[in-house]
Parts: sequence; C-alpha cells; structure tokens
Amino acid sequence: MNGCSRLNTPEDVIQRLDAVDYLADDGLAMAVYLALRLGKPLLLEGEPGVGKTAAAKALAQALDTPFIRLQCYEGLTAGEALYEWNYQRQLLHIRLAEARGSSVDDADLFTTAFLQERPILRAVRHDGPTPPVLLIDEIDRADDEFEALLFEFLGESAVTVPELGTFAATRPPVVILTSNRSRDLHDALRRRCLYHWIEFPAPAQVAAIVRRAVPGATVPLIRSATEFIGTVRGLDLDKAPGLAETIDWVSALAALGVTELASGDVLRTLGTIAKTPDDRALIADTPVTTPRARRDHP
Repeated sequence: MNGCSRLNTPEDVIQRLDAVDYLADDGLAMAVYLALRLGKPLLLEGEPGVGKTAAAKALAQALDTPFIRLQCYEGLTAGEALYEWNYQRQLLHIRLAEARGSSVDDADLFTTAFLQERPILRAVRHDGPTPPVLLIDEIDRADDEFEALLFEFLGESAVTVPELGTFAATRPPVVILTSNRSRDLHDALRRRCLYHWIEFPAPAQVAAIVRRAVPGATVPLIRSATEFIGTVRGLDLDKAPGLAETIDWVSALAALGVTELASGDVLRTLGTIAKTPDDRALIADTPVTTPRARRDHP
C-alpha cells in the first residue's frame, strides 16, 4: 500500500483527513483508499475551488509525509518538472580541470553530482521511510506535449535520464493530479490513473467545512452565508464561487464583526466572491434571506 498502511479502509481515510480538518465524502475517501491500495495515480477533477488541491495537501498531512507540488502552466518543460543539469557547476568544473591541466569528458560532467532534481524526479528519488505525496496541480493548464513526458512516470514510477539511465522509485510516491477541465486530457494519461469527480458539497457540508476553516465566525453567519452561496451558485455566473471563495468571504465578514448576514454586508464584501463585473451585478441583486424571512416562509 505504498507504505501507507495506516489507512486500511475508506473509513480510515475519512477519519484521518477529518483529523487535519479536511472533510471528505464517501466517494473521495474510496478513491483515495483505492489509489493507495493499488499504488495508482489519482486524477481529481471538479469545478475550481471545490477542494482538489486541498485534498492532496491534507493527505500528506494525514500520512505525515513530505508534500511535493508541481504547479502546471502553459509552456512547462521537462527541465522544470522532471530534472535538468546544473550547467553553471559543469562549466566551473571544466574551468577548474583546465586550470589543473586535466581533460574533461561527458562522463565527468553528466553525473548525479550535477543533476538538479525537479518535483517529479525528487519524488522518485525520495528515500524517506514513507513515500511523499506528489501533487501535479492543474495538469490541464500544461501543453498536450507535456502529458507525454508523464507517461513513464505515471505508469512505472520512474524517470529516465538519457545520460544516466532510469531512476525507479523504491517507494512509489502517492500521486494526485488535478484538472479544472479547461481542455481535454489525453486518453493515455487517463488510463494510467484512477479517477474521481469532486462535486461542490451540499449546504450542510459547506457549513461544516467553513466552521472548521473560520472558527471565529458565528453559527448564524455561517448558516446564512452558506445558504446565500447556494443561491448564488444557481445564477448564470461567469465563475461561480467555490469553497475557497466561500471561506474567504466568511473570513472577511467575521473580520468585520458581522454575526448575521444582511444585504449591506454582501455589497461591502462582494470582491471576495464576485470575480467579474457581470457576476458582481448579479450577486448584488440577489436578496439575502434573513432569519425573520425564514420564519415567515418556512
């Protein structure tokens, strides 16, 4: 189980993630458990802000193991993701050898002493007692060609350096990939991974998550704010607020001393949940349901 024997059941996953303040549902817990049990990468998809990145961070905490993150972006190269050579040290080595009257060949220059580990190779060569959690975040932001660089690693937990050969992990890392579906991923990448779609949580789950993240917020504020977010997410928005925005919003409201949500509070803090002018206008026009209104209209 990749050295992760402390998580022997999906229920163990839920409990240990709960202990680090990440509330996982049964579906995510099963996906994580099977990924650990089978030693397979796990691809998490879902709307931005539903907790994909946070799940990987929490898993590393739950396993008490190092967390390694590769943030993907357009133009990401093998040198930035897998490894590259320390050309400055190689040049210095050449000059020192010349000063001593010695010759230098490729065998002297292309050794592990001059190899710079980037996140993926660092995860493969990790020699700790437990495997690290490697997060390949927002893989959909990288180019199609970059996915092909990952096939060997995802399938075999190995990285080939032409000058040195293949490095295979003695303890395969726990690999989590995330995607916001800004483009379709290659079928070959999907075949190498287990898969789980993270839904935006139900209102009660959102309230429980916010309560953990913003302990200073009052129960009435959390209840009214999460109900408002649920209403807002039903609008035709350019970017519906996710969990991250909800937590930021409630944090802002609590910092302002708000204990029960009112329309004026929404208008003052719109920048935390509305990310475009059109969304700002739509959200500003959305009525806030007060406790009195809930009593009058059960």
